[in-house]
Amino acid sequence: MSVDKVTTGHMRPDGSEASSGSFPHPLDQLSISEANLARQAILTARGTAVTIHFRSIFLEEPPKKELSKFLDLEHSGRVTAQTPRPARLAKVQYDVVRGDKNHEYTESCVDVVSRKEVQKRIVDKVHHASLTTHEFKAFSEACIASPLYKKAIAEFDLPDGFVVTIDPWPYGGDGKTVPRYTQGLCFARDTRSGNEDSNHYPYPLPIIPVMDTYSHEIVRIDRLATGGKEDGLAYGTHKKNVLDHCSPGEYIPEMLSQPLRTDVKPLNVVQPDGPSFQVNGNLIEWQKWRFRVGFSPREGATLHDVHYDGRSVLYRLSLSEMTVPYGDPRPPFHRKQAFDFGDAGAGRAANNLSLGCDCLGVIKYFDAVLTEPDGTASLAENVICLHEQDNGIGWKHTNYRTQRAVVTRLRELVVQFIITLANYEYIFAYKFDQAGGITIETRATGIVSVVNIDPGKMSPWGNVVSSGALAQNHQHLFCVRIDPAVDGHKNTVVAEESLPMPLSKELNPYGSGYEVRQTPIKTSQFFDASPMTNLTVKMTNPSKLNPVSGKPVSYKFIPTASQLMLAHPESIMAKRAQFAQHHIWITKHKDNEFWAGGEFTNQSSTETDGVADAVARQENVENEDVVVWNTFGLTHNPRTEDWPVMPADFFIANPAIDVPGVKDMASQLAPGDKACCGGVEVQKAPESHMQGTGPDLDPKSKL
Repeated sequence: MSVDKVTTGHMRPDGSEASSGSFPHPLDQLSISEANLARQAILTARGTAVTIHFRSIFLEEPPKKELSKFLDLEHSGRVTAQTPRPARLAKVQYDVVRGDKNHEYTESCVDVVSRKEVQKRIVDKVHHASLTTHEFKAFSEACIASPLYKKAIAEFDLPDGFVVTIDPWPYGGDGKTVPRYTQGLCFARDTRSGNEDSNHYPYPLPIIPVMDTYSHEIVRIDRLATGGKEDGLAYGTHKKNVLDHCSPGEYIPEMLSQPLRTDVKPLNVVQPDGPSFQVNGNLIEWQKWRFRVGFSPREGATLHDVHYDGRSVLYRLSLSEMTVPYGDPRPPFHRKQAFDFGDAGAGRAANNLSLGCDCLGVIKYFDAVLTEPDGTASLAENVICLHEQDNGIGWKHTNYRTQRAVVTRLRELVVQFIITLANYEYIFAYKFDQAGGITIETRATGIVSVVNIDPGKMSPWGNVVSSGALAQNHQHLFCVRIDPAVDGHKNTVVAEESLPMPLSKELNPYGSGYEVRQTPIKTSQFFDASPMTNLTVKMTNPSKLNPVSGKPVSYKFIPTASQLMLAHPESIMAKRAQFAQHHIWITKHKDNEFWAGGEFTNQSSTETDGVADAVARQENVENEDVVVWNTFGLTHNPRTEDWPVMPADFFIANPAIDVPGVKDMASQLAPGDKACCGGVEVQKAPESHMQGTGPDLDPKSKL
């Protein structure tokens, strides 16, 4: 990668050159006008001799040293119009097009105040930018026009009334350098009902078209095996009438074969006095919490400058990456592995959330500014919701002598966003509680990815969830990036284990004692969850002692002992996602090092500049500016109950498919929020039973 530094960023007084007269906070998203200014700066810099295809324009976060200086002043109440601020920079990602085969992926930084490009990087062709929705659209159009694709489709006898539809997918990694490709999974949709929402996933076709993304040429059609366990890796076992044994799998209410339940009474969330939170721009204050919410096209919602009761807890918190490797060894399924943050972008796939459906109670919505193919800014409305919820008992004690009970409820503040990536939905929530704890929660729902299987056969690589539809075994592996600032930026991570003590006449004569062993992490490294030793990860500040315990103040979490990557360590899948080999990674902070799986995951062969490379630097992380990465997830071996939309093997389909999606009519907008959410669809897919819960950050010492 080549970097052309035109100028460097700099601190400037607040608004000294601001064209709009307004002074955005350094962590505010780019406004539509700022994004459009950045677009124009790139068009001016590149000139009219080339074509520009824009991918994303978003805030380039200031360097930590500069931003921390401003935030310290802000917390001390000393920010004025003359206070120096970091330069207001826009990151612009785009292709410079010089013909069908010559696309030059480029990233620039634009100072939106001076309206000048200040930095440019041309990325080597071995790396591929993330996919965009307009590339997916071009892929579908190319398939329709391709003689090769038409010939492949003509090999099947499709029933009358069925049309072919395509789900674009990342090409994955095949261990060799190939052009930028896009591929797609093919299905047939029954149009006879006249309902365009009729589910096409029950009718998978055993082909995958592959397109040269830049020339828009369908270069080949990959054939898929449809056999069962008796066929091994054999191909060509399917018949011409490949859909005759497939069955419908509808989920929208008007097409269900059974009536919706009628015994579901209203259960509304009512807050008669309004919410307990206050919102000022992107600043959120609730109870003793104070933080800012951000948004990026890759990460979705991000949290910044998190304080509790006036004390610093986290500098930044984000979901860094997710990989979904499929466990079917029959080629080309060895490439069926998505990196949903790096390949596509969680922010680009964020849902427009609906009042009374996705979030309940009194709700504050946040919008995001995204980028059209021509570079113009567009508003994505209601992509983040903020609301409060009850989570049971917070604490309780009964004086057994007097029978007086004192009990409190545990209320949480939830920052939530939801993404849809073809068949799957993911629900992400940052949850703050009243006791200083933070939970990062992920949920998977939507529709399992299916491929065709011959009539009457079973497969070791998945489960038949509907006649002719094999749902392949797969994993969902997430990585959370935690940038702690526990009473300051110099922290030490401590691995704490509870270990049995040997019998000893002097120290443990009855064998009842156990040792709590604490090991400071001095050099960047990885380690794994250990429930048998109650492994606890503590982010401590050695220079600040709790006045009661005398120990360093800290935040802790117990890493979930979820299964890690199952693909063989020598496989392409494993090499592309080294972050999924271990639960915990400890690294030293480095500006712009946000991506667990590396900056470029699309069509990668190995993880490059991800957490494994960061750990390999072997840097000192004791009493330093450290970053903690936590990998967790779930192994999903599908069941018939996951069909047609995931929600105990006992039933032949999702037993909750007939639950009506009743809208909570008591939910309302937070004071001052804009009107929204007209025309919502209330028959929603029930949330899956699968819930992968990330780290619970709980205060060890009272903060």
